[in-house]
Amino acid sequence: MSPIPTYLPITDATADLFDVKMDASNLSSRSHRRLVIDEWRTLVQIITERSPLVIDGNSVSVPGTVAVARYASDSSDNNRISTCYTLLCTYPPNLATALPQGSAMIITSGIGFKRVYRVTTGFGGSANTRTRETEDLQSALLQMQHSGVLPLDYKDKGPAYGSIFDSHLSNGDAYATLTIPDAWVRGTMLIRGNSLARAHSAVQINTIEALFQLLNQDLIPVVPLRGSISASGDLCPLSYIAGVLEGNPDIKVWSGPRTAPRTVAPRTVISAPIALDIAGIDPIVLGPKEGLALLNGTSLSASVAAMAIFEANNLAMLSQVLTAMGVEALSGTSESFEDFISDSRPHRGQKESAQNIKSFLIGSKLCRTSVNDSQLSGVQRGLFQDRYPLRTSPQWIGPQLEDLLLAHEQILVELNSTTDNPIVDVVGERVYHGGNFQAMSVTSAMEKVRQTLQHIGKMLFAQSTELMQPSLSNGLPPNLAADDPSLSYSMKGVDINMASYVSELGFLANPVSNHVQCAEMSNQAINSLAFIAARYTHTAIDLLSLISSAYLYCLCQALDLRVRQVLFLSKLTLLLRVISLELFPMFSQSGIDKLHQSIWLLVVTNLDSAATMDSSERFQYVMEQAQPAIIRTAIEEEVEISIGALSKWVKLATARSLSLYQVTCDDYSKSSDATPFLGKASKKLYEFVRRDLGVPFHKGLSDHPTHRIPPELDNKHAETKRTTGNRISVIYEALRSGRLYEVVIDCASGF
Repeated sequence: MSPIPTYLPITDATADLFDVKMDASNLSSRSHRRLVIDEWRTLVQIITERSPLVIDGNSVSVPGTVAVARYASDSSDNNRISTCYTLLCTYPPNLATALPQGSAMIITSGIGFKRVYRVTTGFGGSANTRTRETEDLQSALLQMQHSGVLPLDYKDKGPAYGSIFDSHLSNGDAYATLTIPDAWVRGTMLIRGNSLARAHSAVQINTIEALFQLLNQDLIPVVPLRGSISASGDLCPLSYIAGVLEGNPDIKVWSGPRTAPRTVAPRTVISAPIALDIAGIDPIVLGPKEGLALLNGTSLSASVAAMAIFEANNLAMLSQVLTAMGVEALSGTSESFEDFISDSRPHRGQKESAQNIKSFLIGSKLCRTSVNDSQLSGVQRGLFQDRYPLRTSPQWIGPQLEDLLLAHEQILVELNSTTDNPIVDVVGERVYHGGNFQAMSVTSAMEKVRQTLQHIGKMLFAQSTELMQPSLSNGLPPNLAADDPSLSYSMKGVDINMASYVSELGFLANPVSNHVQCAEMSNQAINSLAFIAARYTHTAIDLLSLISSAYLYCLCQALDLRVRQVLFLSKLTLLLRVISLELFPMFSQSGIDKLHQSIWLLVVTNLDSAATMDSSERFQYVMEQAQPAIIRTAIEEEVEISIGALSKWVKLATARSLSLYQVTCDDYSKSSDATPFLGKASKKLYEFVRRDLGVPFHKGLSDHPTHRIPPELDNKHAETKRTTGNRISVIYEALRSGRLYEVVIDCASGF
């Protein structure tokens, strides 16, 4: 079993571990990039060093919540129950005296059948009832709230079990459908204990300790997913955590190792009394107000919101790296991110985003420094300026960063607040009745986060759409196909997938808070719906993660194709000049220069416009379109060019260009590497995808797992083939696990 929490004295060293002192001036001045870097490093520190977690009512951080909630580690061996992230708790020095004083004040205030809300009265709309049975009243509160729908055990299905309909295929695992994820409950237990440790809620210290003992041993209550309107806090979900402490045998608990060896039973559901016995905890008899103190708070909403804001902040940083990669893939310009532009419209989010993207582009050989620069081909292609998804990305992302900073501040305050009613002022010797349980601050934060996720997703999809369409991509092949477009539609399916993700993300961006329904005998006529808002925010995070993963896969493909194009064009320009010298010796040196310049402009332009043609037809068409340049130059040089000479030039240029193209493509497919051309951020993310994750350049139809294998290749070649979805899934898994964010933080830390 895990050790009982160790209580450490508060020192400057422990208090500063997570740098979460809620100084408003500090929060308002810190950049989003700095916040993301600091919180990521804090998370890594907590996980790797098992740093003490300060529980004093004021020092729980967003990364601290994420660490406890999501990064439990197994150290099981033989038949031991797994130990998870070990909580080392330190309480305020006055807690041991403040808690009993608060309880005493509650009890005293109820002496003589005085009206004390939820101590001698009923709850909410039933507060006009009165009782002297204060302990039974707390049990009645739990009974009232144990109304959630949960999966049934076989023995609970009732006498009708055995019907032919019991063999129906369900829509999914019942626990996944009906219960709150373990991580969310773990975070809730942490935050509720931290709130109770503020000594405003009149609970016993052994109640707080029991809560952390369960958490320390990874004994996590099974909590219903639906049923909370986050009015008087998240009453129904929190009642199941309280029910475990009470030892209710009908309340269930997850127990056992998360990654079990063969000699250990896997993680299973047990009853609350068994869980308490495993933890070495006696069932708690809830004192006056104590059941209410466990239920009456925003801890569940705050837990889910804390994990959401952490991921949303990381996705926002990733979106800026992806935008920089998009600038390179589309041969865009870095001029859009110059300081003067942002200084002339000094929104701090816009300025920060522009600086970030500009820094990510340092070292790039694919993007232009201004709209007046010619591209690598030497020919200005496409629009004079980049289209909106690239050019206005700082103006688009900037407000989102500002909203995320405000949302983060709201959540951080909520993690370290008293959200109970009534609350006790031990020093002032007064019991206050109010409404701190109203979680609209959490709702407000989550509405902003979902809007932000939708805006980012729309921007990334618009950038990705430019990659797919040859009329917008400055020379990339349609659908980013590496081979002939008549038989290869590489990223077309991905484009459709992303449209689906963005559509659903747009739906989720709608507010939750405007769907409030009057509840509980009209007492809860306004309620925050904070938990619902936080739940849907996690769905939005999953969708933006899918969009980002798919876009990153497409970007790596586009960067490879762009570099392949650059290599080909650099050779093609020399080849065409040699052909002109060979066939038109009668031209002067200046005439040859003019001829080559004119031919090259037409060749590059028509290569782009003919991108939908297969190679053989494409090069024939392109070279035919270059003939007017030869005729014009001949007239200027006052020399005669026969139709036969023109035809010979077209034939020779077509054959040699096609051969050069095929050789260039084959060589690049054998050893694709775009890194010498990439900016510092793109290079790191590209290398991570290609080398660390092993996601290769998509070569086209030959990469289809069921496509015929050339005789010269053995079966090992077939084993390396994967579907496009499989490749994107690898990136998605790396993003959701946090591996990809390590690279993003490295990119963001480089300036």
